[in-house]
Amino acid sequence: MTEFPSFKNSKDQLLLKAKIKILQQELNELEVKISSFEAELRVHLINEIIEEQELTILYKKIRKAKKENRTLQKKKGKNYKEVKGLKIVSIKTKNSVDVNDQKELKRLYREAMFYVHPDKFSMNDEKNDLATEITTKLIDIYKNGNLEELQVIHNHILSGNSLLNTKNESTNFGWTKKDTYLEKEIEKLISQIETKKKKDIFKVITEYKNPLTFIDELKEYYEDRIFKLKKRTRKAYKYGL
Repeated sequence: MTEFPSFKNSKDQLLLKAKIKILQQELNELEVKISSFEAELRVHLINEIIEEQELTILYKKIRKAKKENRTLQKKKGKNYKEVKGLKIVSIKTKNSVDVNDQKELKRLYREAMFYVHPDKFSMNDEKNDLATEITTKLIDIYKNGNLEELQVIHNHILSGNSLLNTKNESTNFGWTKKDTYLEKEIEKLISQIETKKKKDIFKVITEYKNPLTFIDELKEYYEDRIFKLKKRTRKAYKYGL
């Protein structure tokens, strides 16, 4: 038989549950406020966000190719002469998609990138890594012009099944066997609220006279980041990328 926690006074339970309800409401309001503002920022910066992500992934591929080159050189020994630019024969046969398909391809790509960009999951390393993996796949599909494959992954992402759905992650208010289950619930909610309030984006919303001026700061950041990444990836052709 399931044992539930006992309280000296049933009012204790009611008070704790009432506190949980208030905290949950505060957390929900914070999440809505932050996610709404982040969505507005992404609308204004979608081009910069996508370009930065594409260049970042390209840069990682170049670093990986360089590392493989160095490993290959070591295996060849001292007399090995470096081959200028490891030429990887690229079998990129761009499908001759018509104009309408090209537009649809771009629309699906941008929309999917909007939902799974790693910046949305900066506070969760596991989800950030997963988002990076998904965006890498998206970029490859888009570059290859595969509309059918892009439609599949787009539907998968927007259905909320990509393991990145941030909804319904809060707590279960059901009874547990732990005597302190309600207190633990309260501690958990307080911790989640404090984490949300520590986010830079929350400080912008609450401390800036006009939070939308933050767009200019982000634009400046992305322009600088893109400029540096372009310099680092300018020889991507040497690696067949």
